[in-house]
This record gives sequence, C-alpha cells and structure tokens, in this order.
Amino acid sequence: MTRCSARERTPPDPAGDRAIEVRRAGPRTTVQDLGRPGWAHLGVPRSGALDPAALALANRLVGNPADAAGLEFTLGGCELRLTRAATVAVTGADADVRVDHRPGDVGRPLSVPAGAVLRIGTPRLGLRNWLAVGGGIAVAPVLGSRSTDTLSGLGPPPVRDGDRLPLGPPAGPPAPVDVTVGRPVPAELRLTLRPGPRDDWFTADALDRLLGTAYTVSPVSDRVGARLLGAPLPRARAGELPSEGVVLGAVQVPADGQPLVFLADHPTTGGYPVVGVVDDVTGLAQARPGTTVRFHGPQR
Repeated sequence: MTRCSARERTPPDPAGDRAIEVRRAGPRTTVQDLGRPGWAHLGVPRSGALDPAALALANRLVGNPADAAGLEFTLGGCELRLTRAATVAVTGADADVRVDHRPGDVGRPLSVPAGAVLRIGTPRLGLRNWLAVGGGIAVAPVLGSRSTDTLSGLGPPPVRDGDRLPLGPPAGPPAPVDVTVGRPVPAELRLTLRPGPRDDWFTADALDRLLGTAYTVSPVSDRVGARLLGAPLPRARAGELPSEGVVLGAVQVPADGQPLVFLADHPTTGGYPVVGVVDDVTGLAQARPGTTVRFHGPQR
C-alpha cells in the first residue's frame, strides 16, 4: 500500500467544489473516522479516532453518519476555510472556537458561511478535538477507512498547511440541540488493567509497583502509544521474547522497564513482554504530558 499524495486526495469536485482549505494545520492534525477493523491478521491495526465517541458525536451534530471522516487535532492551533457554506461541530477538549470573528462553542452545531475561516484554539484542559463537517471529508478510503495511520502510513498523510480536503454532499440536517456534555478531563487518570499474557516475565514486586504507584505521561507519546514514566518494572526472566500479537491497550514493557500503553496506531506484533491489557484507553486521548496515571485491577 502507498500513501495518497496531497494532490491525489484533493480531486476536483464537479458537484460544487465543496472543500476545506487548510490555512494552518496545527501541530498534529489527521483525517480520522472510526477505523479499519478486521485486518489485524494482515498486520494492519484499526487506527481511527482516539476517542471514537467524540468523533461520532460531532458527526451526529452535523447530520452525518457516525462513521464519516473528520479531523482530529492535537493541541489545536488550526485555521480552516470552507469553500461552501456548511454545518460544522467541534467536540473533545474545551477550546476557543471562532467562525471569522464570531465565537462558537464546543459540542454544538455551527453554521459556517462560504469563505469564512474557522479557528480552533489550544485546549484549556486536555489535548485533542474532533471536527465534523456536513458531508464528511471525502478523501479516498484505504481498506474501507479514510483514517490516517501514523505508524504504517496507510490512508491520507497528516494534514499540512495549504492542503485542500474534499467534502462529500450533505447527508442530513444538523441535530436540533443547544449544547452537549463532553467527557471530563480528570486530573488523575485511573486505568483498569487485566494482567497477562506475559506477567510471568516480571517479578511480584514489579506487579505491586505497577498497581501501587503513580506514573506520569511522557512527552514522547503519540497516536501509537502513551509512554509512562515512573517506577521501572523489573523482570523475573532474562532473554528475548519472539514477536507476538499485541492489541489496543496492551501495556508493553521495553528494556528500560517503563510501561508503554498502545493506542490506535499501535503495531500488530511486538517483541517486548506485555504485562497486561487496559480495558479502555479512551481517557489517554486527552492526557497531556505530566498527567498522573494509576492502574488498578478489574472490579470483582
């Protein structure tokens, strides 16, 4: 599979040239939908929005199907211009949203006139926002999904200044709501961990540390995984582990003993032992570097 070039992903739109012109992309902006499940046996991870519910909500607000493609922003700072009037919705972290000089709100549909500039600021809390536009972003799908996979390179490349992203025709009317309630961003994130499959590669003290001490999110984190800093996890077994399958939420422990929680763009195999698997990694989508993370076992 090869990447779609910026030129390939912005064909002329004979139905009215409905497009988003990217004036400023922001630090890490990608096209995302709900991912491409079902291809792990071929080495292709699911990818997709780091908070699928947030993207699905944005799509419902503008009248799109829940799985339409939108944009995922990390730390905001973007400016977009719509070539045709459209309804948009921004979900996720609390951030300033403006249509030209008019303020908007996160979590509600906004009417954007043709030629107007939509600005999304840096979140006050949290890390990411999701944008849906009526009609969805109509880049070419790869294996049934328009998601950017930042590890494998499948799907469209990350969004850059000057890109022009085509939009599909509106699918339905915007939702008749005034405001929605987003997912809160906690000061401390608690993750449910199920031990295994390689917890026997670690000492009993390592498991006590993992479940009994606090970790912080490292600045070296991205859509592939959240690296954590804290008490290292000593091994009970030396040597190398042959590569084996890993899943979303797998907590892999490299040679330095610091745990790494795999996120949407994770590899499908890995050679470091997996001490456990996190039930739900959605909270990590908003975890800035320095956020406190604690693990606990499943409730009985």
